[in-house]
Amino acid sequence: MITAAVLAVGLAIGLSLGALGGGGSILTVPALVYLLGESAHVATTESLVIVGVSALAATIAHARAGHVRWGPGLAFGLAGLAASYAGTAANTRVDPQVLMLAFAALMLTAAIAMLKRGAAPPKSATDDRVRIAPAPSPSAPSGGGTAVLTLAPSPPVADQPGARFSVSGIVKLLIAGSAVGFITGFLGVGGGFVIVPVLVTALGYTMADAVGTSLLVIAINSAAALLARTGHMQLHWALLAPFIAAALAGSFAGRNVAYRLPAETLKRAFAVLLVLVAGYVAIRAGLTLAG
Repeated sequence: MITAAVLAVGLAIGLSLGALGGGGSILTVPALVYLLGESAHVATTESLVIVGVSALAATIAHARAGHVRWGPGLAFGLAGLAASYAGTAANTRVDPQVLMLAFAALMLTAAIAMLKRGAAPPKSATDDRVRIAPAPSPSAPSGGGTAVLTLAPSPPVADQPGARFSVSGIVKLLIAGSAVGFITGFLGVGGGFVIVPVLVTALGYTMADAVGTSLLVIAINSAAALLARTGHMQLHWALLAPFIAAALAGSFAGRNVAYRLPAETLKRAFAVLLVLVAGYVAIRAGLTLAG
């Protein structure tokens, strides 16, 4: 029964990472705590392994489709390295139940962010526009003088001059990178619900590129936070192995789901799930603190 639940949650986490670029990692710690009986501190460390491996695998899948911006993604991830170490240090000083209440608050925040994100589909990275080619010269072999209508792809928004390197965009990237790094170190989550909107609004990325690049950032931050905890805790690989396998399968499937189902439908369904889990976690942690 526990194995079936672990596999189901692992698949859900992988699907969310692969399809939305984040969100699913928030379910990892509650699953480890309430399904497998791990302590909150151990669960946040094991979550980094599950989320990091799943994000890395999904990054590779999205990169093959050309939807990972390596330069900005690496910059975003590196911006959060110091903050991830600070978050890791803070994690060890917080009461486990307070940590779970923080998780409940984070899940509600992620759900609200998903629901508030615009319902209008983003512009395609290759927004085809009709262009008029110059009429051939009368001396040309064809001899015609009629203008020719052609379909030519316009450059992606993020590749247009100034889209990547505006001062405000860089500032937003650095601030968001630090915030995501701290969240990853403190709670063992990826922070994709912060990364994706920043990449779309600050750098002008399409949703597909934002999702792929978000996964790269999550993999970097997870690795950094995990290194900061090396030697502090014993990981239970017998529990982690099936969880990771299910999450990996879900992350590969999630990439295909992302191209077949409306992103808005996926976000709303997952946001409702986050609200329900957040309520459960808050009640359990609150009752334990009160008792």
